[in-house]
Amino acid sequence: MGERLRDLKGFDPKSEEILAKVDINSVAEFMSSDPFYLYKKLKEKVKGTGLNSIYAIIGAQEDLHWQEVARTSKTEILLRLDDMGLAPKRAIKKDKEPVSGEHK
Repeated sequence: MGERLRDLKGFDPKSEEILAKVDINSVAEFMSSDPFYLYKKLKEKVKGTGLNSIYAIIGAQEDLHWQEVARTSKTEILLRLDDMGLAPKRAIKKDKEPVSGEHK
């Protein structure tokens, strides 16, 4: 594990800047943070924080590429975010019945 946040898998200098906005300034602070709580703080303070951010956080903590996290854990992550009221609306699909007479 590197000494700087930018040395973690999938992170760069911009990642350090973003994490500093939620008072995460060291690898130790980051690694001891709950990824879902950290994502919640980022959503509140950093415009444009999306699902890739939670995948990147978990990936960096587990030394995995964020795309691997998304591929293998997306459903579990979305369910947890939904429980927290943080899941994107488009990610939780609801079944809709077609209205009769539509699309003739």
